[in-house]
Amino acid sequence: MSDVVLKVKDITKTFPGVKALDRVSFDIRPGEVHALVGENGAGKSTLMKALAGLHRPDEGQIFYQGEAIEVAGPLDARRKGILLIHQELSLSPELSVAENIYLGAWPTNRFGVLKKRELRRDATAALEALGCGFGPDVRVGSLSVAKQQMVEIARAEAFRANVVIFDEPTASLTDSEKDQLFHTIRGLKARGVGIVYISHKMDEIFDITDRITVLRDGQVQGTVDTRDTDLNQITRMMIGRTLDTYFVKAKAEFGAEVLRVEGLSNRPLFEDVSFSVREGEVLGLYGLVGAGRSELVETIFGVRRADAGKLFWKEGEIELPTPRQSIDMGMALVPESRKEQGLVLMMGGRENTSLPHLRLFSEVSVMNRAKEMAVFEKYRSALSIKTTGPDQAVSQLSGGNQQKFVLAKWLCADPKLIILDEPTRGIDVGSKSAIHELIAELAEQGLAVIVISSEMPEVLGVSHRVLAMSEGSVVAEFEGAAMTEEHLIDAVSHAREPVAAE
Repeated sequence: MSDVVLKVKDITKTFPGVKALDRVSFDIRPGEVHALVGENGAGKSTLMKALAGLHRPDEGQIFYQGEAIEVAGPLDARRKGILLIHQELSLSPELSVAENIYLGAWPTNRFGVLKKRELRRDATAALEALGCGFGPDVRVGSLSVAKQQMVEIARAEAFRANVVIFDEPTASLTDSEKDQLFHTIRGLKARGVGIVYISHKMDEIFDITDRITVLRDGQVQGTVDTRDTDLNQITRMMIGRTLDTYFVKAKAEFGAEVLRVEGLSNRPLFEDVSFSVREGEVLGLYGLVGAGRSELVETIFGVRRADAGKLFWKEGEIELPTPRQSIDMGMALVPESRKEQGLVLMMGGRENTSLPHLRLFSEVSVMNRAKEMAVFEKYRSALSIKTTGPDQAVSQLSGGNQQKFVLAKWLCADPKLIILDEPTRGIDVGSKSAIHELIAELAEQGLAVIVISSEMPEVLGVSHRVLAMSEGSVVAEFEGAAMTEEHLIDAVSHAREPVAAE
C-alpha cells in the first residue's frame, strides 16, 4: 500500500458564486479503502466528478500511476481505469445487464454491428468474478437497487479498474444488502483496487476504511489513519467543533392531544394501527424496511386512501382528509425522498418554499413577491441555508440544504403537527445536528412532531416516546427507561401482539 495509484495536487474548481475546491491534494493507494468525508457542500462530489471526467478542474494536476493525465470524460476515465459509482445509479433500465456494463463501449465489427456473443461472454465473466447471482441477459429495470449497484460494480471488473469511487453506496440498501456490498468492496481491495468511499454514515466509515480525508469548505482539513482516530476528532475536523450533545431532546412538557388514530388500516401495507401525539411531544416510529411506517403517515396525510379506521384532530373526529385538507388544518409532511417527493428541483428556494401555500402569498390571484422574498430570507437565515440567492435551482444545492428548504416550505405555514420521514437521510453530521436541534425547538414551541428514522440512535435520541412497527403493525410502545436499543431490536425482530410501554 506504499505506492500511489491516483493523486490529485492543488485541484481548484470554481462555480458561479462559490469556490467548490480550493487547492485540494488527495491520493489513493492500491488495495486501500480511503474515506472522503465532510459536510454537504464541502466539495466531496466535485472532487470525485473531477476524477471521473465530469468536471474539468480550473487549476491543478491529476496523476494516474505516476503520470500526469487529463480526463476527457466519464468514458475516458473508465478506459483509463477510474470508475465512479454514483448515488443515483447511471443505468438504462430497459437495456440488459450486459448492455449496461459496456454502455458506451459495446464491441462492434468493422461495419458497426454489435458483437452480441462477445458482449455476453465478457459480461458473464465480470458477473461471475463478483458472484452476482444473475445473468447478462436480465433487464436491469427488473433488478433490485442492490443488484443494480452490482451491475455498476461489474463495470469495474469489466474495464479492469484500478480506482473505484463509491458515492453514498448504502443510501438505498438494507442491512443484508450493505453486508454484501462490503464483502464485494473487500474483494476489490484484496485484488489491489484503490477505493474511495464517500458516506455520511460514520459507523460505515470506521468499519470499512483504512484512511480518512476530511474536506471543509472546499479545503482539505487533514488525512488520518482510521485506526488512529475517533468520531470526535473527525467531527471536529468536519465542522470545526465537537458534538458535545449529538442528540437534543425537547423538554417533556406536553399539552393537549393534536392527533389520534384509531384502527387505521390500508391493507396489505398496514393494519389496525392506533396511537396519539400531543402538543410538545416528539413521537418516534421505528421499524425495518417494509414495516409500513411511511405508508402509515402518507395515509394519515391523505396521499393514500385508508380501508378502515378513524382520525381525531384536536379531539374531534374528522373524515380522512385529502392532502389539501391536511395542509389547511395545520398538518405538514416532510417526505422520505426530498428529490422525488419534496422539491421541484429546477425551481429556486423561494418558489419551493411558497409552492404549497400560494394562497398565503397571493392577493387577488397575483403573487406578492415581497412577502415571498421576506419568508425566503427568514428561513434562509433561521435554518442557515447556503444558497447564492432565491432563484438558484435547488438541484445545485447540497443534500443538507435541500432538506432545509423542504422544512422551510412547511414551517412557513405555521403547522400544528409536523411529520418528518427520514429527516436526516443522506446529509452530513453537522446538518443532522442542526435538524435535531430544530426538532427539539419545534416541540418546545408546542408543535406535535412525528419522526420516522431508520437510525435507531436517532429515533431514541430525539423522541419522548417510540412506537415499534413490524409487518404493518405496531408491535410495541416504549418511553422513559424502556427506550433502549435492545428493546427496539427485540420488538421489530419478533412479530407479536402489541405490548404497552414498560
